[in-house]
Amino acid sequence: MTLKEQLTEAMKTAMKARDNLRLSAVRMVLSALKNREIDQLKEIDDQGTIEVISTLVKQRRESIRLYQEGNRPELAEKEEAELNILLGFLPVQMDITEINGLVSRIIHEIDAQGMKDMGRVMKAVTPLTAGKADGRVVSDAVRSRLA
Repeated sequence: MTLKEQLTEAMKTAMKARDNLRLSAVRMVLSALKNREIDQLKEIDDQGTIEVISTLVKQRRESIRLYQEGNRPELAEKEEAELNILLGFLPVQMDITEINGLVSRIIHEIDAQGMKDMGRVMKAVTPLTAGKADGRVVSDAVRSRLA
């Protein structure tokens, strides 16, 4: 079953259970997928779906931060709930030790020497962590290893 089919099934389940929060989050993902398909003029595969969900997760995290800074805890809680629903559709997230191990391995493989090689390292690491780790965490790990 593809990820898109899983999302459609989750939408049906949320409708039957009258789970409005889950329903709105899944509909948001399906809408974003449809928009991406229209933009690209082709159907999106699972990897593309993961990229769309990752983008939505990043948006939710930013919204949570802004709502907390703006002293709007009720809106931050709603975004947090949506974030948890979205994370359920992504692959299991890598922890920091896995990320550091992967970064160290890539640095060793491409023989990176310092900060000037950060772009090369990120180019090699990003496809391996897509959907499995936050880009900012990966970037920080690369930066700390090369410093």
